[in-house]
Amino acid sequence: METNKEAIQDILTRTSERIYTSESEIDQHDIDTLLHSAMAAPTAVNKQPWHFVVVRDRNLLKAMGNALPYCHMAANASLAIVVCGDRNRFLSGDDETLWIQDVSAASENILLAAHALALGAVWTSVFPHKDRMGAVRNILSLPDHLIPFNVIPVGHIAKEHAPKNKWDPSKVTYR
Repeated sequence: METNKEAIQDILTRTSERIYTSESEIDQHDIDTLLHSAMAAPTAVNKQPWHFVVVRDRNLLKAMGNALPYCHMAANASLAIVVCGDRNRFLSGDDETLWIQDVSAASENILLAAHALALGAVWTSVFPHKDRMGAVRNILSLPDHLIPFNVIPVGHIAKEHAPKNKWDPSKVTYR
């Protein structure tokens, strides 16, 4: 079996990019690729409990950058993808919170796809902080059934930096 070394390289070299050039446009094809990649993520019982809000409006990007403590770079990003959980698609009972894992997998796919497209992106936390969730909900006028999970600013990388080597064999146990 042949290994896709390019995919592995993308995983190992992805970094959280927070500084973007002034080039504002990201091709619609690239945006679609980010979203297709997100929706390729696995989900419990294939419920796909996600909704994605693509924000390109400069005023909204600035408002999120000002309102969220770790999202200041959104003001200079070409766009942001707000990953939301859709309550209308949640499972019930003990499985209700599986949406968190599902939208997390979709979020990571966005980050990996951005890196593969030579774009910079960073995951900024919104959920479970009520103040952050409220700010995003208000700025974007989100309906009640959408829970803002994170904001992923995306832009053209201003300065590349080396990825962190996080490999630590002491965190692995074999049985």
